[in-house]
Amino acid sequence: MAQYNGIYAILPAPFKLKNVILRAMNFTNPGKSEICSMLRKIRSIAVVGLSPNADRPSFRVAQGMQELGYRIIPVRPMVSEVLGEKAYPDLASVPHKIDLVNVFRAPEHVPAIVEECIALGIKNLWLQDGVIHEEAAQRARAAGITVVMDKCLWRDGGPCGKSVA
Repeated sequence: MAQYNGIYAILPAPFKLKNVILRAMNFTNPGKSEICSMLRKIRSIAVVGLSPNADRPSFRVAQGMQELGYRIIPVRPMVSEVLGEKAYPDLASVPHKIDLVNVFRAPEHVPAIVEECIALGIKNLWLQDGVIHEEAAQRARAAGITVVMDKCLWRDGGPCGKSVA
């Protein structure tokens, strides 16, 4: 069995792939105890790509974390408010401390978000299910940022059981 980009596959031998590039993913997420420890320390979560549409996963995840007592900071251009909180066009526009950045953007946007986190001194970054950019995650980690990638904050972090309210 081989793992490529987080996907496990049993390939018959010989197996040829045409026009497909597969590479092993070297990034590993922090363990459950480290994730729970991080989530017990934070109070504010900036959600990059937070949709005002209640049917979107970003809205439901942010709403669930808000119900646990976290302050949600919507980061999305051309939106004024989500979940009763003022929205900002980018992380640099947020006037208060950000403890965690939760990303609901396509992977090609992650490197710029990582650079913004580094410039702002943000210490925690969460890339939601399907948001995978190993190079950017490694860059963030090298800059001292705790990174969780390809996991759902609500599903995988919410069960830590902390209510900050």
